[in-house]
Amino acid sequence: MNTVAIIGASTDRSKYGNKAVRAFQQRGYTVYPVNPKEAEVEGLAAFKSILDIPSRPNMVSVYLPPPVLLKVLSDIAAKGCDELWLNPGTESDEVLAEAERLGLKVIQACSIVAIGVSPAGL
Repeated sequence: MNTVAIIGASTDRSKYGNKAVRAFQQRGYTVYPVNPKEAEVEGLAAFKSILDIPSRPNMVSVYLPPPVLLKVLSDIAAKGCDELWLNPGTESDEVLAEAERLGLKVIQACSIVAIGVSPAGL
């Protein structure tokens, strides 16, 4: 079973953090939305932290600005994942250096496009 944690999942359907939840659902993934301020996103229970999700995800797809992402990278590393997807606007030299230090496999690309969905169509 393919699992993905969407960090920065949003209830705003115009935001990529919401489009990603819907795109991965369409592709049959088990989706874990992570947002400390929301109880649910697109009908799925939202988690305050990646540490709260019930299993280790195959993928982590991030929609956070670099200063916020830097604060949660250690939690991502603690939970573990096969791939950490840094979507456009999330990466910085600091983020990349810290992710490498933590041993995370980083992919810098749009995870929605990577699974064969057009964000414009969501």
